[in-house]
Amino acid sequence: MAAANVGGAFLGAVFGEVLKIVTDAIRKAYKFKSELEELKSTLESIMPTLQEIEKLNGVLDIPERETDKLKKELIKGAKLVRQSSKVKRFCFFNRVNYADKIIKLKKSIETFCNINLQTQMARDNKRILVGMDSMVKILSKNENGVGVFNRVEIDGPCSVPDPPVNTLGLDVPMKELRTELLKDDGMQVIVVSAPGGAGKTTLIKKLCADDQVKGKFQENIFFVTVSKTPDAMVIVKRIFQHKKKEVLAFQTEEVAINDLERLLKSIGQAILLVLDDVWSESVVQKFKFELPNYKILVTSRSVFPQFGSGHQLKPLNDEAAMSLFLSSVTPQDGKLSFFYEDLAKKILRVCKGSPLALTVVGRLLCGKPAAVWQSTLKEWDRGESIFISGTELLVCLQSTLDALDEEVKECYLDLGSFPEDQRIPITALIDMWMELYECVEDGLSAITKLHKLSDRCLVNLFIARKNASDDGYYNDHFVMQHDLLRDLIIHQSMSETIERTKRLIIDISGNKFPKWWSEKKTNPIHARLLSISTDETFSSCWYELNAPEVEVVVLNLRTTEYTLPNFVENMGKMKVLIVTNHGFLPAKLSNFSILGSHSISNLKRIRLEHISIPSFDVQMSNLQKISLVMCNVGQAFKNSNFQISDAFPNLLEFEIDYCNDLEELPAGLCDIVSLKKLSITNCHKLSTLPEGIGKLVKLEELRLASCTELSELPEMVSELSNLKLLDISECLSISELPTQVGKLSSLETLCMIGCSSCELPESLTELQKLNLVKCDEETAYQWEPYKTFIEKLKVEVLKEDINLNWLRKRHL
Repeated sequence: MAAANVGGAFLGAVFGEVLKIVTDAIRKAYKFKSELEELKSTLESIMPTLQEIEKLNGVLDIPERETDKLKKELIKGAKLVRQSSKVKRFCFFNRVNYADKIIKLKKSIETFCNINLQTQMARDNKRILVGMDSMVKILSKNENGVGVFNRVEIDGPCSVPDPPVNTLGLDVPMKELRTELLKDDGMQVIVVSAPGGAGKTTLIKKLCADDQVKGKFQENIFFVTVSKTPDAMVIVKRIFQHKKKEVLAFQTEEVAINDLERLLKSIGQAILLVLDDVWSESVVQKFKFELPNYKILVTSRSVFPQFGSGHQLKPLNDEAAMSLFLSSVTPQDGKLSFFYEDLAKKILRVCKGSPLALTVVGRLLCGKPAAVWQSTLKEWDRGESIFISGTELLVCLQSTLDALDEEVKECYLDLGSFPEDQRIPITALIDMWMELYECVEDGLSAITKLHKLSDRCLVNLFIARKNASDDGYYNDHFVMQHDLLRDLIIHQSMSETIERTKRLIIDISGNKFPKWWSEKKTNPIHARLLSISTDETFSSCWYELNAPEVEVVVLNLRTTEYTLPNFVENMGKMKVLIVTNHGFLPAKLSNFSILGSHSISNLKRIRLEHISIPSFDVQMSNLQKISLVMCNVGQAFKNSNFQISDAFPNLLEFEIDYCNDLEELPAGLCDIVSLKKLSITNCHKLSTLPEGIGKLVKLEELRLASCTELSELPEMVSELSNLKLLDISECLSISELPTQVGKLSSLETLCMIGCSSCELPESLTELQKLNLVKCDEETAYQWEPYKTFIEKLKVEVLKEDINLNWLRKRHL
């Protein structure tokens, strides 16, 4: 999310990697040093413009068509220079060959960029795109459960996501739909309806990938996920952007729709608009135009009689259902013994052909003994009536939820605090659970519970970075849930009255508050967790809310300005505040000073994501951890009256990640002697650390990964006698470690991936507690002599991911 996105950093990251490799090669080169220096000069000449493109990409989550060729050239250049650095002195032919290739690479980059002209054009295009109001967040919402949570990389905001590999049982409905879709005189609007999890979206993806369909509509298939709270103007902007048209700031929805009609008329060819997950037929009506060869394909959980009988997707037949179940329960060979096959037939009768139910149950029973299968059947043995009501799938999934132990179940229900179709940072869940549940003592215990949920197919865990650490640092770890399963969580959470529910989850559309809230018809609320999600039109005008028992507050927003509600001042038991902006641009947060109120002195943890913070004019004596992710913090930190040691005097953990305007650490940081963990990562403008850092005598972890402009570690770092972990991976500008680094007598882990140009001092031999060094292959070679002196030292070599694919999408 976020989001401000990591995807925008991809070009800059590749550029930084190439520049670092070239710089290293210059130091090592024997015969073509001048060619490398000319290449470096060319790269440095385009750096300012590329930095601006990177900055704009920080708030735009779309594929970069303007710079794709440049990325490929840079990645190719990285490989070329690395190979050239290994050329032996006496190998004359190879030296000449590589020198010629380097010269050609330099000319290729100059030709593409025209140094400042074409790159300027790309930057101007970025400025146009930044004017849009939303990021492209199209996820693979595979309703038959196969690959349901996997991210799909797309070429444009309205491109069709790839269908999953397994689309069993959809051939017949696909053939019927294709026939209707290819008719020139058929229905303009075709609605595919079915309950959630029936495979509607999968069917449409498969249909759009069909050769006949692609042959008719060619490049004019627009796939849009609509969801519960659609914004017609955002949909129009995405279509304009997809067609590479200038995106205007529409004054009204009517203007946007009229402009879209003119755009579609100008195409002059067959057009297919796919509206996926539509909740109201009024949305479809807005996009109906009197155009020849114009079709609208809709998926919905409801039937829309206004557009004809439509296509109601039927449950899978027995043969397809069994095949799908077998692919989940026996992914290796798809076979079962006779005894298990008999049990499988009984399970099929319970699941009634629902693809998602079949997949969830299949994965639940995968690898389990027959006794577990029989026990599961006994729990679900409710006969045919299990699917009679409209909530049949929820009932089926409810059985899976009830099978969880109570501790894991409570943690799972908390996931409903976050919006549907969004990556949930595991660090946010750790902050919540460590304060809500005694069973969650640290990040590891939280990860263990998430794995239990993943084993039951209730969530999908993934890591955004290939070489993400496994040492208790989870900033690159995320979890996702399908929107249907979030419905299940909301259904479960709201089974009690508003006053008595454990967790109160509120979605506000526009400024329309729930009736019980706006009319103040409730007694004090006893929820421990409060989640409020608002959209782009929310005005931050709050009603009072009496919730004195709340311990965790989760605020999800999308506006560019947001005011913290005054009622948090009355939440005396609040321990955790999580504010996440899922909008297009950073949100300016106001009323922050309310957090310094004496009435909420129990507040221990704050996490802010994609927030612009003008000031930290507050004092929170009991705050233990603050996390700032993709935030604008430069203005607040540079305030001459701001001393972070005054604001947060007893801080234990301080995390700053992807804050692009951070140039220096806040004044007074080194006076917070209680600090145990300091993590400043992916802050590319940070160039120095304060000399006083040695005063942080209780510091146990210091993470500085990917601070590419950080030039050195102060010698005072050597005074951190309790430091157990130091991470300087991808700190490309650090050329040497402090000479007295051997004084870090407690150091156990040192991470320095991508630091092959960093010189190692002799004092490293004194690090007798050092047992693990994580680095790249070249750096590992430098560590070989030290193994003789450090008895338990293990050097773990991790490959550098030159193409940096992990940076493409962090928020969707």
